[in-house]
Amino acid sequence: MCGIAGFIDSNISKDNGFDLLEKMLMSIAHRGPDARGKWNEENVFLGQNRLSIIDLSEASNQPFIYEDIVITFNGEIYNYIEVREELIKRGHHFTTQGDTEVICAAYKEFGERCVEQFMGMWAFALWDKTQRKLFCSRDRFGIKPFYYYSNSVNFYFASEYKALKQTPSFSAEINIAQIQRALALNIASYKEETFFNNVFLLEPSHNLIFDASGIKKYRYWDIDLSNKENSKLSFEDKKTQFYDLFERSIRQHSRSDVPTGTCLSGGLDSSAISSVFSTLFPQQKIKSFSIYYDGKGEVDERPFVNEVVNKYENIEPYYFSPTDGQIHEAFEKTAYHADVPLLGSSYISQHFLMKLAKEKGVTVVLDGQGSDEYLGGYLHSFYRLFASQISYFQFGDFAKTYAAHYNRENFAAKKRVDILAKTAASLIMDESGIYNLEYNQYSFLFKSKGKIAFTKKSNNKVDDFLYQLMFETTLQTLLHFEDRNSMSFSLESRVPFLDHRLVEFVFQLKEEDKINQRAETKYILRESLKNVLPKAVYERKDKKGFVTPGEVKWLDGSLKYLLDINFSNLDFLNVDALKKEVTQYKNGDKSNAKMVWKIAALNHWINKL
Repeated sequence: MCGIAGFIDSNISKDNGFDLLEKMLMSIAHRGPDARGKWNEENVFLGQNRLSIIDLSEASNQPFIYEDIVITFNGEIYNYIEVREELIKRGHHFTTQGDTEVICAAYKEFGERCVEQFMGMWAFALWDKTQRKLFCSRDRFGIKPFYYYSNSVNFYFASEYKALKQTPSFSAEINIAQIQRALALNIASYKEETFFNNVFLLEPSHNLIFDASGIKKYRYWDIDLSNKENSKLSFEDKKTQFYDLFERSIRQHSRSDVPTGTCLSGGLDSSAISSVFSTLFPQQKIKSFSIYYDGKGEVDERPFVNEVVNKYENIEPYYFSPTDGQIHEAFEKTAYHADVPLLGSSYISQHFLMKLAKEKGVTVVLDGQGSDEYLGGYLHSFYRLFASQISYFQFGDFAKTYAAHYNRENFAAKKRVDILAKTAASLIMDESGIYNLEYNQYSFLFKSKGKIAFTKKSNNKVDDFLYQLMFETTLQTLLHFEDRNSMSFSLESRVPFLDHRLVEFVFQLKEEDKINQRAETKYILRESLKNVLPKAVYERKDKKGFVTPGEVKWLDGSLKYLLDINFSNLDFLNVDALKKEVTQYKNGDKSNAKMVWKIAALNHWINKL
């Protein structure tokens, strides 16, 4: 796990190029404190800050030179042992024990298609001296970041905005369209767009080539939503295959030459990871990390965490409860490292979680991101499920699932009507239409109206919704903050649910394998891991997310200073409407607290540009 940066620019001398590269790497030094490397040949400059995880020797320092190629790489190839063995059979020789050399040898063997062999998270830039091209790639789900800008003659890239801000051609001109999407939809990026007009994000599952002819990008992997092969299996076989795939993912994600722990919230996802991890390695002491908030009305998940800890004696739990006095400093640090406006309060809790893990001597943590997005974990999955059932004339299934859903959640009559209204919207609209409907609810805050457009991937409402969650909206934002919060402490966060083999398998299942007629979400996960999960966790039906005291308590307390907003900073929006939102909040109407938080965070971000 590292921070990478580099550029191709014929207008920069060697000395000036190395000075610039040093500035870029210094700005993201937190991503890799163990070694710093710089390489240059003609107009090509590559650099890396290394966080040593696999093969701790200097032999694996980067940029790494392998025959006629040079690579700077951020991430982990979890199946590097298996790929390495295959490459040895094909005649390749290795001088290190790390995964970086495996990428290089795989490129020599398979060319740009080498990434199809990998299971892991990565963002890398590989300079091919012979073909004089820069081959860049980002992992299938976008776990690791890769930002760039180019004017077709030069090309600059880095792991974070901070490094690109050091470069001579960087422009701080903000992308108003993306700011509006962030406020309305809580998304940190949109396709290749970022918060700056001239900075772009290499999208998940994409390769990029930069050579004398300019930039070429293409997608190397996608989910085939028409493939429902596994839907034909018996449910017992589905459970077996899910468990086997999940276990293999945990086994490979736990490969490390440094201490590894788990983030344990007490929810289904983190408990599943901790339980299987503990089952696989019963002799290994596994540190777990949990954040909680004490006091009246606060949500404290320790009872569920303790269910896991009590079941597995090899788990060594650590807990931390932030005080009000610590929130201010945490906000400032989290906002700085995020590089984008802080879109919610939960990311501050995540900051404390990563800090706790680092303080307890762990360098790698396993975390539960990704499960909700393809297993139907969010409550708004039900609107698409109900719409799907109606569109396929499965009225009996709809009636049973709808009744189970509102009975379990104990919804009031008004909420039941709201569910039906949103189901109707899902029935007549595709995902682009639904997101634009949500976006338009906040268009009164904007001077110009924007638009969201997603490519429809499936006629199945549920599949199309889950696909967009994975690649366009929620998951991309969660992974952004996951990366920044962990790397701010030089900590590697791994997400075992995002093994592409597991994701492909689940997308081939039936809807009822994810959400059954009793309205139980992530059903295949629950049933597959029933024997390893504590009973109390297995039976949990509530969806808590990363709970914090919330925007209201902090905006009324230690973060009250954020409400002193310089609205002239925000004159590209409808300032009168923004002022009204903030004034109503200050006057006691807390119903718009989440929007006020985002307005305040946006103002803070602009002040720091």
